[in-house]
Amino acid sequence: MSPFLPTVPPLNSPPIIALILPVLNEAERLQACLGELMQWHDFDQIIVVDGGSSDASVEIVCKFMSSDAAMAHPILNLLQAPRGRARQLHSGALAADADVLLFLHADTILPRTATADIRAAIQRGEIWGRFDVQLCGKNFIFRVIERCMNWRSAHTGIVTGDQAMFVRRDAYRVLGGFAPIALMEDVEFSSRLKWIASPARLRSAVLTSTRRWQQHGIPRTVLLMWSLRFLFWLGISPRRLARWYERKS
Repeated sequence: MSPFLPTVPPLNSPPIIALILPVLNEAERLQACLGELMQWHDFDQIIVVDGGSSDASVEIVCKFMSSDAAMAHPILNLLQAPRGRARQLHSGALAADADVLLFLHADTILPRTATADIRAAIQRGEIWGRFDVQLCGKNFIFRVIERCMNWRSAHTGIVTGDQAMFVRRDAYRVLGGFAPIALMEDVEFSSRLKWIASPARLRSAVLTSTRRWQQHGIPRTVLLMWSLRFLFWLGISPRRLARWYERKS
């Protein structure tokens, strides 16, 4: 590794893990998401970062915080942040009191072994990483898409939000965290994380929603996602890409 790149020393004890969950009008799936996280996972901290929801998202989080579940492990917190996934993720990361940060979408389900898998990866010296992804749709084409997603990530080191990125907090802060951009914050940040180390690939897959594929059509959605990444690589500003994405989706 070049001496000009930042370095991160090894951890000498089992890492404390905080899960960061950005939400914006996610009431439809947030109840199930939080219920599953609280029941089946042993995160040390869960931070829900709301970006100004106009539905019942905040009320659902407060309900969990005020119930008997609030006395259980993990500790649930609610933050308010300016709208925008990058800003919400960064606000949660700054508030976390943990060795490792895991960033999760509300429509993605973690494998039951998630915390054990992350701790094992960090204790063997990994700095950051992601899970393989499995799409929840039954259509055979989804098996092709998920294989392509996992292959692409394994060979490029680029990680997207659907893959549940995790990173040591000290590495996150060394690099300044997510840039406050309108789109592609996960691609941009993983590109910088590669300066420090290649991502760990955890084969235990997350299960993520296919709602956008089903809503807009599989070929159209795949073409849109790949077009956005290609244009970002060409240097088109995330703000312009976000406006285009909103028109197309």
